[in-house]
Amino acid sequence: MAERDLVEDCVHCGFCLPHCPTYQSWAEEMDSPRGRIDLMRGLRDKRIPLTATVASHFDRCLGCMGCMTACPSGVKYDILIEETRAQLEHQFRRTLGDRLFRGLVFSTFPHPGRLRAAVVFLLLYAKSGLRWLVRKSGLLKLLPRRLQQMESLTPEVSWRHLTAGLPERTPAAGPARATVGLVAGCVQRVFFPGVNEATVRVLAAEGCEVRVPGGQGCCGALSMHSGRDEESKRMARGLIERFEREPVDAIVINAAGCGSHLKDYGRLFKNEPAWADRAKAFAAKVKDVHEYLAALGTPRAVRHPLPGRIAYHDACHLAHAQRIRSQPRALLRSIPGVELLEVGDGEQCCGSAGTYNLMQPESADEIGARKVTAVLRTRPQLLASANPGCTLHLQRLFAARGVTLRAAHPMELLDASIRGVSVPGLEPETAEGAPAPAAGSRSG
Repeated sequence: MAERDLVEDCVHCGFCLPHCPTYQSWAEEMDSPRGRIDLMRGLRDKRIPLTATVASHFDRCLGCMGCMTACPSGVKYDILIEETRAQLEHQFRRTLGDRLFRGLVFSTFPHPGRLRAAVVFLLLYAKSGLRWLVRKSGLLKLLPRRLQQMESLTPEVSWRHLTAGLPERTPAAGPARATVGLVAGCVQRVFFPGVNEATVRVLAAEGCEVRVPGGQGCCGALSMHSGRDEESKRMARGLIERFEREPVDAIVINAAGCGSHLKDYGRLFKNEPAWADRAKAFAAKVKDVHEYLAALGTPRAVRHPLPGRIAYHDACHLAHAQRIRSQPRALLRSIPGVELLEVGDGEQCCGSAGTYNLMQPESADEIGARKVTAVLRTRPQLLASANPGCTLHLQRLFAARGVTLRAAHPMELLDASIRGVSVPGLEPETAEGAPAPAAGSRSG
């Protein structure tokens, strides 16, 4: 149960309402932060029972933390919703279908090895023509809505996704000014291996020796954000143990949701004497990669031009949970030729929110539709997104509108600029309108 003093911090001023995506969707008080806090207070005081209706209001929260940015009272809504969801998981009996689907999600996504096995299935599914048949025949419509959503979110994969890996040690280019450890992630590692590879190259180019401890598992973010607290802590302990063996100055992460969770390890383990100091020491070293590079000092690596219009998407757990907004923008603006575009109402969530787009597909798509419309109004050539879940969700919604708009992590763009290679979607055009390679660059 959430702590009493945290619940009482809310004064019901309503500043959070226009910043809450679900309140924007339905104008329902119980689907706003202050309404949910009222429910938490009612549960705590035993004035209301934990019914399916009450649970649904907590389930429909994205956990985007937009309310925290807007709140003048400093309400710790992130802790409140996290602890309340843990209470639900321990005390509320979900339907059989809900339990089975959640079991499928959490037995797959937080496990990189199982995700790689899923890549084999996805390759066969696509290469055999079965995916084309299933989508064209309308068979998907016979499946439950959640399974339809899971299928539509599957990314394009190749054999490279099965073989990609990172060296455990990458030396700095030139004199080393720091040694950093990289958290490889789960979805990022398997479905977006190029992002990790680019991150390692950028850090090395900027004078960092990069270490990637072998055998890393999940950081526990997805589980914790869904109330599976003990499962999440088991994963966290394993990750802490892996990095304790590495003499690093900082622990760097390039996925927004993971970074927010990693920085919270100290609080999560504060009541466990055997782990409190270890978790606190780990969390003190955690830095988002944009945050770390921005603080590193004068860039060493030369940036080559990448002319193009790039819209920057603020991932919620970067902008709201970690309050990291200016650093990614500064890094992108350091690339010659980039015209950085601001998305209207950009602090609103895209609807991905970890596993939210799987658990609450209708709401996720309604919220995502607003984000897609806002992005397209900027008329970008490419979308910069620093969270793998956001990228998958938005790419699916763009495709549903018949729009081809590639998304790339800021580290991929910075890496391309440092190496002097072109980026698909940003190729300059000749007078005749045909793509032309930048002088002295190669495709990559």
